[in-house]
Amino acid sequence: MFKSARRSLLKGAVAAVVMGVGLAGAATPSSAETVLKAVPHSGLKILDPIWTTAYITRNHGYMIYDTLFALDESGNIQPQMVDTYSTSEDGLTVTMTLREGMTWHDGAPVTAEDCVASIKRWGSKDAMGQKMMSFVDTLEATDGKTITFKLNSPTGLVTLALAKPSSNVPFMMPARIAATPASEQVSEFIGSGPFVFNKDEWEPGSKVVYEKFDEYVPRDEPPSSLAGGKVVKVDRVEWLPIRDQQQAVNALKAGEIDYIEAIPHDLLPLIEGDDNIHLANFNPAGNQFTFRFNVLHPPFDNAKMRQALLYAFNQEDFLQAQIGNPDFYEECKALFGCGMPFETTAHMEGLLETNFDKARELVKESGYDGTPIVLMHSTDLAVLTNLAPVAKELMESIGLNVDMQSMDWQTLVARRAKKDKPEDGGWHAFITSWTAGDLFNPVAMAFLNSSCDQALFGWPCDEKIEGLRDAFARATTKEEQLKIVEEVQGAWREYPTHIHLGQWYASAAMRKNVNGVLPTGAAVFWNISKD
Repeated sequence: MFKSARRSLLKGAVAAVVMGVGLAGAATPSSAETVLKAVPHSGLKILDPIWTTAYITRNHGYMIYDTLFALDESGNIQPQMVDTYSTSEDGLTVTMTLREGMTWHDGAPVTAEDCVASIKRWGSKDAMGQKMMSFVDTLEATDGKTITFKLNSPTGLVTLALAKPSSNVPFMMPARIAATPASEQVSEFIGSGPFVFNKDEWEPGSKVVYEKFDEYVPRDEPPSSLAGGKVVKVDRVEWLPIRDQQQAVNALKAGEIDYIEAIPHDLLPLIEGDDNIHLANFNPAGNQFTFRFNVLHPPFDNAKMRQALLYAFNQEDFLQAQIGNPDFYEECKALFGCGMPFETTAHMEGLLETNFDKARELVKESGYDGTPIVLMHSTDLAVLTNLAPVAKELMESIGLNVDMQSMDWQTLVARRAKKDKPEDGGWHAFITSWTAGDLFNPVAMAFLNSSCDQALFGWPCDEKIEGLRDAFARATTKEEQLKIVEEVQGAWREYPTHIHLGQWYASAAMRKNVNGVLPTGAAVFWNISKD
């Protein structure tokens, strides 16, 4: 049902690229504090959404920060913090004026200088941001409310990149905070978004508290995905990670919590028929499991070793082991997603079909010497737990020596940023998941970025792929872009940066008195009410 339902929403959505009951003698509903208690998909330990791509940190970012632009439900780019914007006739100057009345959580006004510093920090780290900045000669605040881009070549990438919906999201921060190098985590967490982060009540990995920002001024438009008015309808949101998913479901059924961001597929039968609980799909475009290589160290510094896994793996094994119910997954060889604007199977013939003979042949050609391969295994994210063991079994079937090391997700997130040798605390590979909004074209897909030291963890380095990503950014027609996408898939086959392991879909579960979940692709908490 999820596969068919999301198709109608999906084509448009990414074509340009989700207590106060009054008692007798007690406070009335209008005066009682409304607290929404939610179980997120992970504990929150890292707070900088530019330093990491982890989705729990991205979701934290959407709570406290805001963006200059956003995509609506039809995939159109809409201004968010921006009031007006324009592009010169020659396409070389882009000017943006900020909305009036925006303030940071510490009471200071939001300025163009703040936004310029934030764009530069994000643009030095994010794959799409890096590509956008390659078109920028100068970026400056020409007055307190005006941001001016001077470009070296016309491109439509500026507003599209600034409307990027997922990791890394171009969140705006005060200039003093955005001055922190992107290679370092910020230590102050002040935004201008709809919620304020209560640092005093933060228990890393166990509890996060957000409070409504009373000075936030939403846009006048109704909400539409991540665009429009971000109207907060509760006073306080508490994230309460519960590692035992059965315990989380029991707490939801008992009314002890209000919302579970992603209920495990095998536990859905436990809430079927419960009149006090309903489901919502905030990400109809779905997600894609992904195996990531580290190309800095042997044996995956050799492309033949990476190609071997393209033949050894198959998507069905991973999807069945992790999701189980075929109503919630589909095999998808298209590198940029199925049901997406750039879906194609060009150059995918013979791959992901568990051809062990071909895989062993490539391993032999690579000269693999039996080096232990450190495969990081996340144990506390329910939707990832079963994937690494499948990869280990398939890799061992072609003669690889796999050292699967188990750890919680936040430890994995910190470790994957290290370039150390695997035997010294580094790594060779891990498996994660991306939302479709992160994958839908060669510029947006962070794991395809092959700009060496500037690339995301794993650090692939390939001039051909980078040249094609540049060409895609300059293409002006869908026909040109699709031709480039096919060439990209051919280049990726020769120089694999990652392996896509299939598309899957999930649901949030909540009490019947919780409503207003938007199809945003990320778990956001504005527009959600608790009656």
